[in-house]
Amino acid sequence: MTLTLPPIHPARIEWSDGTPASPQYRDHYYSTGRGLEESEQVFIAANLLPERFARLAAGDLFVIGETGFGTGLNCLLAARAFRRHAAHGARLHLVSTELHPLAPNDLARALEQWPELGELAAGLLHAYPPPTPGCHRLSLAPGIELTLLLGDAHTLLEHFPMQADAWFLDGFAPARNEALWQPGLLRTIARRSRSGTTVGTFTAAGHVRRALGEAGFEVERKPGFGNKRHRVEARLPGQWQPASLRHGHAVVAGAGVAGATTARALAERGWQVSIIDPVFDGSQSVPKHLAAVVHTSASAHLHPQNRFYQSAFVRARRWLQRMDFPDGSDMGRLDGVIQHLHDPRVRDKTLAAIDSGAWPESLLRRVDERSVCFEGAGYLQPIAWIRKLLDHPAIEPRAGQLQSIAPGPLVRLGDGQSLDCDAVILCTAGHTLSLPGMAWLPLRNVRGQVTFCRATAASSRWTQAHCHSGYLTPAKDGVHCVGATFDRERSEPVIDPADDSTNLAELESALPDHWSDLGGSNIEVVGRHAGARCQSADTLPLVGPLPDPRHNPHRLVHGVWLNIAHGSRGLTHTPLCADRIADQLSGQPLPVDTGIADALHPERFILRRRRRDPDWLPDTAG
Repeated sequence: MTLTLPPIHPARIEWSDGTPASPQYRDHYYSTGRGLEESEQVFIAANLLPERFARLAAGDLFVIGETGFGTGLNCLLAARAFRRHAAHGARLHLVSTELHPLAPNDLARALEQWPELGELAAGLLHAYPPPTPGCHRLSLAPGIELTLLLGDAHTLLEHFPMQADAWFLDGFAPARNEALWQPGLLRTIARRSRSGTTVGTFTAAGHVRRALGEAGFEVERKPGFGNKRHRVEARLPGQWQPASLRHGHAVVAGAGVAGATTARALAERGWQVSIIDPVFDGSQSVPKHLAAVVHTSASAHLHPQNRFYQSAFVRARRWLQRMDFPDGSDMGRLDGVIQHLHDPRVRDKTLAAIDSGAWPESLLRRVDERSVCFEGAGYLQPIAWIRKLLDHPAIEPRAGQLQSIAPGPLVRLGDGQSLDCDAVILCTAGHTLSLPGMAWLPLRNVRGQVTFCRATAASSRWTQAHCHSGYLTPAKDGVHCVGATFDRERSEPVIDPADDSTNLAELESALPDHWSDLGGSNIEVVGRHAGARCQSADTLPLVGPLPDPRHNPHRLVHGVWLNIAHGSRGLTHTPLCADRIADQLSGQPLPVDTGIADALHPERFILRRRRRDPDWLPDTAG
């Protein structure tokens, strides 16, 4: 079933004696003046978190689930306890749901009450996501991550595989918000838990106790906090043991943007990474003037494909902010991208996305009736970004050509060398088809060419990238990048001088004022660059474990993964895709729900074909 999510509507807040309250649910977020004490007793102490954190060793993972993120107080207190008691090298992952997130100014006002939360609260405010549905991954501190699931708790937890060690059942009182205490949700919480998982909650309502018991928890009523008579602690039967993170040696084939982001994501999770490419950073083949745009397309219909576009854009902005890139104008700028809506279909779709509330103004705002701005988007020098990503002590670049992969996995290179490893991630774009057994992949290479134009006094003042049917970037070293053609008839990246005329004609038609400022009919062309975009049959990337196409598609080729077919959106798509692969390989909760994960999984093409023809076997020659 396709997981389509509705837009997010932020919380409306009323303040009473410094305490936030919801007029919609007619309830406060916590006890007036005693919110921190209440949370410490009802959630932190009830789940024995200080004692359990102290038992963790380096490499252990502790996962806490929560219903009702609210002000984030419970999560921040858990993070504080983890920092105080857990061993160095252990990791905490918080997974919290929220249907109506607080606006940033309301969140900041709430957190001002607890200065003792200091840099943890500051980290939350700095990383706080825009109000879009689905998964948002935030780093609160080294070794502490939060996945904030925005939307209906039951729907999202059903589609978010995880194994929690403890749960905070929070949110408004059952009499005020029945949906958050339904038996179906509590059964899902039990399925998302490990043996010995504990639960703490402020309520002791009879139907909640019964539903927890029916879900398999052992339930105990405890004295309540403040004027509440009782609360509940619960526990799943069995002996609790923390999970261990996985890491090892990974080989990443291909050092383009997909390979570099994948290598970086793995290295940051403790993997040793060998990245292999004939020219591992591409610097000898890509001109310094080449610029690419970080942006996406917007839709009011939030099915998995469109949610991937939105989530990937949000995640790319977060990666760039976290890595302080670009840190100078010569590498690009993130001042927003202006999308010109000349195509009626694109205009209608984009404006409908804004009007629906699916795209908040912090991501997409209307400039006028013929243009919009993707906030936080921009343009980058791809080679500078790749170099930044590969600058990590756990990443070893190696010049070489991947020839084949043997069980183990064992990677064989063209020079006769071989590498033992724990995982192989193919980020080889269209070249993947030339590897043994990969001919079945539904890939195509689409040739494209950009044109480099000399800046003028007028054009040198531009600071934002512009997109239409093509794109235009501000000048780097006195040269603008104008592009790009989309040639489905040719797959090889050959230079064709006629494409310069095509690019400039598109610019004149879509942005006549910019064309004029650039010189009009006297625009000086100073170079060009051709490349091949790798696309899949449905234009979505192929991201996930490689299936065995001649057997059961669910039988995976052990240790081999794909991160390919990003088309012209590599800068935008690859951070989220790299996180998805690195998290699963490391044994951490994923940064996407199953709707998006399934939409990207390489096996989707085999399953679709076999629904039409159960006896179909793909061509794996090559």
